[in-house]
Amino acid sequence: MTALLSARPNPGAEYELTAADFERVRSLILQRAGISLHSGKQAMVQGRLSRRVRKTEHASIAEYLRWIEPLRGAEGEAEWQEFINCLTTNLTAFFREEHHFPLLAEAMRSHQNAHRGAAIRVWCNAASTGEEPYSLAMTAIDTLGTKPAVSITASDIDTNVLDTARRGVYGADARGLTPELLRRHFLRGKGANQGRIRIKPELASLIDFRPFNLMDAHWSLGEPFDIVFCRNVMIYFDAETQMRVLEGMHRVMRPGALLFAGHSENFSQARSLFRLRGKTVYERL
Repeated sequence: MTALLSARPNPGAEYELTAADFERVRSLILQRAGISLHSGKQAMVQGRLSRRVRKTEHASIAEYLRWIEPLRGAEGEAEWQEFINCLTTNLTAFFREEHHFPLLAEAMRSHQNAHRGAAIRVWCNAASTGEEPYSLAMTAIDTLGTKPAVSITASDIDTNVLDTARRGVYGADARGLTPELLRRHFLRGKGANQGRIRIKPELASLIDFRPFNLMDAHWSLGEPFDIVFCRNVMIYFDAETQMRVLEGMHRVMRPGALLFAGHSENFSQARSLFRLRGKTVYERL
């Protein structure tokens, strides 16, 4: 019995990731999600893939990669999605990069005044666990009233975080929320849910959560958008992929629409598509 127990894998142990296998992972995630992993990410990849290797009961990362590479069809797409979920990074908070939200409110007021009755179409790309699209919805309600003519498409490549976003349940100490925001837009948990908060239904009703991969050849997102949030996404892409994504965003935005970028992102390479309107805010030409 002792010998059998000692032969079992340690649930917390990491599997070896050779340099060759790391290069295979880099190639696969670039192809599937456009993410460019630099050499300093080897330890991160090893830790995250080890969990998936253990769950799929493979003996090594190398064996897992040999198994997943030829997978096709429904089973293949499901496992490729898990592979992508493993390697995406999800950092978010309510009202993150708060300097964007007064500009967002101004843009919403201007649109409403110029286009009476026309809904404002917003795309929140890389929605993660939902804090960002819910921040957009709160801004819409606080700016335009309790039933604003606003439609928010919130997308992410990671299906796991989208499940969390749809639930709309967070810790009461979530960053970025003032007591006034908590009062207006959240329900407080009681009993077993003490210390938790839930998004109010009128806020959730403004948002359509959906999986979306920026590497897809065809973007089917409906009518053109008036506002796009794509913050701290481009930093994971190489220059060629960045330009391809910006061209795609240009196609799904109406002329004059605003693109909100992350604090460390600069789209000067796309001057023919967008011009700078404010701090990391661009106008679609």
